[in-house]
Amino acid sequence: MMPGRRPRVAIIGAGPAGAFAASCLLRARGDAEIDLFERLPTPWGLLRGGVAPDHQEIKRLQDTFDRETLQRGCRFFGNVEIGVDVSHAELMRHYTAVIYATGAQTDKSLGIPGEDLPGSCAATEFVAWYNGHPDYRDLEFDLSAKRAVVIGNGNVAADVVRMLTRSASELERTDVADHALEALRHSSLEEVVVLGRRGPAQAAFTSAELRELGHLDGVQLLIDGDELELDDISREWLDEHGTFTARTNMTLLREFAARLAQRAVARRRIALRFLRSPVAIHGTGRVEALDVRRNEIVRSDGGLLRARPVGEEIETIECGLVLRSVGYRAVPLPEVPFDERNFVLPNERGRVMTPDGEPLPGVYAVGWIKRGPTGILGTNKRDAEETVTCLASDIDALPSPATPGRHEIDALLAARVPELVTADGWRAIDAHELQRGRSELRPRVKLASSDELLAAAATAP
Repeated sequence: MMPGRRPRVAIIGAGPAGAFAASCLLRARGDAEIDLFERLPTPWGLLRGGVAPDHQEIKRLQDTFDRETLQRGCRFFGNVEIGVDVSHAELMRHYTAVIYATGAQTDKSLGIPGEDLPGSCAATEFVAWYNGHPDYRDLEFDLSAKRAVVIGNGNVAADVVRMLTRSASELERTDVADHALEALRHSSLEEVVVLGRRGPAQAAFTSAELRELGHLDGVQLLIDGDELELDDISREWLDEHGTFTARTNMTLLREFAARLAQRAVARRRIALRFLRSPVAIHGTGRVEALDVRRNEIVRSDGGLLRARPVGEEIETIECGLVLRSVGYRAVPLPEVPFDERNFVLPNERGRVMTPDGEPLPGVYAVGWIKRGPTGILGTNKRDAEETVTCLASDIDALPSPATPGRHEIDALLAARVPELVTADGWRAIDAHELQRGRSELRPRVKLASSDELLAAAATAP
């Protein structure tokens, strides 16, 4: 980079990973000019569209993101899709470096018969729907059955279970999208069954999420004590390698199972089941039942534990809704190397690598597109610090962009994206939602369609 010239960095994806990266970079290089690009009209990614509405304390992190990025001079370019509106090659002509923070946008499938029946959906779609993501606004979830099944027992599954079992009066105090609130208000669900492929010692819930499931108003948590009896392999694993979370979870599960007379009269029930895998979904025109098979825990190569089917007995669970929560996957980015096996950008400590194993100058990754869909929201902070440390050590040796001025990228975006949303546009959206929230005694009332969001953004001065 030419001496005396300020580094210009584009961050693709304005979710938590991108926001943490911007904040870290400003601390490392206070002279950096940073532009945050986002496909949606709104920033903060999964903080807005993924964190459950009943976890408002986590959503307050957006105030920190705003303070540490937009209020410190980072620019926001919303409603811009990289690879469609602007190419990677064009970004490299305008910026010293590009950091990809695009996350993992698709879900993993179960690969079982009947998975495509109406009523069988990805939990990620359900989450986006109740959080007011504009791409999922028009989805419909039939909540007229008495029972739903959630496949997977991580934190996303826990969020989904709470949203399906909380009362309308509780949800009305959150920022759940209005269309979802109306549907949940008329839900007929009485029971949600949660299936875990492995045993209770390997449950993927954080302890806080699991504890919350056991203390929902008007909801009974059902656990068969026999399913908490650990096999020799799991007992040994928990004793020798179990994390603090795994040990705490086992204590909680045993406490919940021991509450034999808990909430004898409950409006809804949650049933936690372990060592169960789905094998087929049945129904005439839509989901009516799910077949599951029992598993056992075995050791695989490297000493890892995995679940293996045992026996031929099939259990059929009648249900009208199946939500799979078995993981996310990233998708390839145009003109950027992609690891098709691990679904990440191939990288070393955040430096994106070419197929030959050499660093791709000026291209970096952070968040799930870097490490895969693991960790909690705060994990992105440590992840961003690692990537930014590498970028900061490289940046003075990187070539200056061919078109280094801000006005060139501004002109390109003005020509390509007529409904570009800047930080001022986002603040207009934010103010509109907060004002509606105040009038209804809620944290905010979200605008849940692209047209509504863009119309609100256009009112910015």
